[in-house]
Amino acid sequence: MPLRFTDDLMRLLSAALPLLCLPIPALALEVPPVAYPRLPAVASNAEGFVPDGWRIEQRLDGDLNADKRADLVLVLRQQDRHNVVEHEGLGISPLDSNPRLLAVAWSNPDGSYALAAQNHTLIPRHEYPNMSDVFEDGSGGVSIVRGTLQVQLYFFSNAGSWSTGSTTFTFRWQDQAFALIGYDSRSLMRNAGETEALSINYSTGRLRRAHGSIEDDRDQVQWEALPSTKRWTLNSIGDGGAFQPLP
Repeated sequence: MPLRFTDDLMRLLSAALPLLCLPIPALALEVPPVAYPRLPAVASNAEGFVPDGWRIEQRLDGDLNADKRADLVLVLRQQDRHNVVEHEGLGISPLDSNPRLLAVAWSNPDGSYALAAQNHTLIPRHEYPNMSDVFEDGSGGVSIVRGTLQVQLYFFSNAGSWSTGSTTFTFRWQDQAFALIGYDSRSLMRNAGETEALSINYSTGRLRRAHGSIEDDRDQVQWEALPSTKRWTLNSIGDGGAFQPLP
């Protein structure tokens, strides 16, 4: 029987069409809960901070508190097969949702290390199969640059969005905490070639916005004063993927 386009059907199609044109949302899988370990206060070496069932994914050595000794930075990742989730939806399957833990330890004169900070929220857990892992293929990770700690998160959507980019957090040890002194984000719309960048210097209270295109080296740049005096530390940022650097 041929389909008859009645008034009711036309109204239904008119209402549904905009929804069909929306991008596919990033839907998190149900992943097993994690009990995050408390790291020891002191260890004789890097391996002494690694809990059972975890491994060192990245290690850095460098002075972060200006005492001329090489401190220790670790990215630890859990190794639990139950956190590798298979599914039948869009995106990556099986999905390795094993979480990461960032740790910093001071170098003691006797060669041991004293834990200075541990954090499991800044580096997001991989829960979205249509998004890349934030450290995928070495695109993200941690680094020590001129006495500061930098954490870069990489974002790439394999379904539902044309956007790709990265966010870098820069921390300096001051006032007995790792204070956020810099925030840099860059994004590219792969279909249109449009680029955006935001750079914030929390020490000077200034920010830089840039808009451009991969077809043109000349960006439109705008400098502004930070609209707020609010400041963050490593442990007050929360999820680095959801962090809003401006009020």
